[in-house]
Amino acid sequence: MPQPPEQLRSRKREALAALLAIGIDPERATLFYQSSVPAHSELMWILSCTASVGYLSRMTQWKSKLNLDQKSSIEDRQAGSRLKLGLFSYPVLQAADILVHRATHVPVGHDQQQHLEFARECATNFNHAYGNHLVAPQTLIPPVHRVMSLTDPTSKMSKSHKAEKSRILITDAPKDIKAKIASAKTDSIPGISYDPATRPGISNLLDILSIFDAEGRQAAQLAEAYSDLSPKQLKEMVSDAVVTGLDGIRDRYLELVGKGDEYLDSIEAVGARKARESAEETMQLVRGAIGF
Repeated sequence: MPQPPEQLRSRKREALAALLAIGIDPERATLFYQSSVPAHSELMWILSCTASVGYLSRMTQWKSKLNLDQKSSIEDRQAGSRLKLGLFSYPVLQAADILVHRATHVPVGHDQQQHLEFARECATNFNHAYGNHLVAPQTLIPPVHRVMSLTDPTSKMSKSHKAEKSRILITDAPKDIKAKIASAKTDSIPGISYDPATRPGISNLLDILSIFDAEGRQAAQLAEAYSDLSPKQLKEMVSDAVVTGLDGIRDRYLELVGKGDEYLDSIEAVGARKARESAEETMQLVRGAIGF
């Protein structure tokens, strides 16, 4: 989706600062902007030559982005008039992101399993046509909760959602976190219970609370322990837990951003150089296999 250039540049640095603020060590992890490694786009084009349009048409993301029914197809008039190639073929780029660095295992949430399966399909198609050169990665589903929107607990919490109150950012001040959770959608049923189907708002708050629970209790256990609380009391408890859990991250983020663009760019430059070297190893094999 097109974005204002200056805004995009700013958001890239903000994302990098956020990763550093939560504790990602650039000495152990390779941090870089996708745009710094042209091999991602090069491999995407090559993979697109063996990718299935039928498979892409069954992917759910482009339909969700356009607010279309999941039964929609590219032949539908409404979809065809609004769908752009960049959005439709984005899973091919995502596959290239993974395959160009020969990842063997990729941690994903349940909503991203389809994309990883497509990446495996891309690797299989290429290997079938040109020989066994790409690694088909395995799926790793970590035991973490899928945090839902505060304003619509039936949808995933997303930074791109138009409603700012729908999400908690690690850069939010404590007062903003408390205000967002205080306004979170719940229900009028007395007491606290965990049932995502009938009580999605309360269940989402319990899921969030379980992430920060010092005893490692699951959401259902927390519901049992705090069954007599009111929704307001639960929100206050969740707010305190989130503020405590994110303590220090916002300060580190602001400190990193305050150091200026040059500091963040220098960290990214080191990671980008490593990433280009990693990607080039794969691309030499790929180019040789297809005859370039």
